Amino acid sequence: MNKRVYFDNAATTRLDPRVLDVMVNYSENHYGNASSLHTFGTLAKESLDKARATIATSIGAYPDEIYFTSSGTESNNLALKGIAFANRHLGKHIIVSAIEHDCILNTCKWLEEQGFYVSYVPVDNYGIVDVEHLAKLINQQTILVSVMYANNEIGTIEPVEEIGRLCKEKNIPFHSDACQAFGKVTINVNHSNIDLLTVNAHKIYGPQGVGALFVRRGTNIISLLHGGGQESGLRSSTENIAGILGFAKATELCMKELESESKRLTELRTKITDYLYSHYDFVYFNGHPEQRLPGLLSFNFSGLEGETIRLLLMLDEIGFAVSAGSACSSNDTTSSTSHVLQAIGLNPFEAKGSIRLSLGRFNTELEIESFTRSMNSVVRQLNPIFS
Repeated sequence: MNKRVYFDNAATTRLDPRVLDVMVNYSENHYGNASSLHTFGTLAKESLDKARATIATSIGAYPDEIYFTSSGTESNNLALKGIAFANRHLGKHIIVSAIEHDCILNTCKWLEEQGFYVSYVPVDNYGIVDVEHLAKLINQQTILVSVMYANNEIGTIEPVEEIGRLCKEKNIPFHSDACQAFGKVTINVNHSNIDLLTVNAHKIYGPQGVGALFVRRGTNIISLLHGGGQESGLRSSTENIAGILGFAKATELCMKELESESKRLTELRTKITDYLYSHYDFVYFNGHPEQRLPGLLSFNFSGLEGETIRLLLMLDEIGFAVSAGSACSSNDTTSSTSHVLQAIGLNPFEAKGSIRLSLGRFNTELEIESFTRSMNSVVRQLNPIFS
């Protein structure tokens, strides 16, 4: 095929032209430092304040509860480390789910080296956190619970409202990494009793290198970066105003189009699922069948798990970009086995063989049809007995 097709939107998304226009306009015509007192600085500060209000409104927060960062990874580090060190006089116990993103799990490993201890909540075969088990893990030393809003590998949406109620009853701060869910499902930090929420721009057709952390008023948290006192002293560094404005525009577009886009992506995902079900009796799917992100699909071909990388390369050669699990996990040189898939019950061999398709705003029905036509020939080449 002539045109390359991108089915890896869970890793990062294409920058929306409408977002780029906002960023270019600011960079060319304003470009001030928001901490400067002259007119350029004042205009930058006004733009920053408007962007902060846009992000806050999208999740039901106050503008002064939004702190801009460089990424979801930084926001997650700030949430866990900032809460841990601010509250270690109260206890040193942290609870997270077994299927968190690597930046959460690696932060927890580091915190364990600093004297904290971490409990990992198991999930069921669909990837749903066991809330009853979580409740039993809470003790007098518990200072934070962190459970992602939706999983980046299998798309399962977690019972965050139930977890939030539990944490509120126990008076324990609740953090959720919502990088995959933000802009795709409705999020309200008050309805869910979330105290800290991580979001970023590049998963919602905004620029890479921009994130934010919601911190509820009154939450005890300390800074990791010390400098000029930007972001109310919680995150010193000159703000990336152009990127932040792009983030706000991307958020605005997602909120406006959320319902219709969710319906469209679910329909496209269903077309792929129906095709795979009808053509391969050796296919199996990962994650919850209904309680999931609209555009994300994870599946395996039983018996072909060892051929997954070859399958991905063959698809890439004919123009389709898909992934095997999380993009960030490919940087892990110690293991290529998905901790998420093992947590839902797959054995190590199966856990290495998942295929993730993540659809987005710019994918079309014609691309789905082209993919399903191409898949059969690729699978046949991998193993003729399955054709």
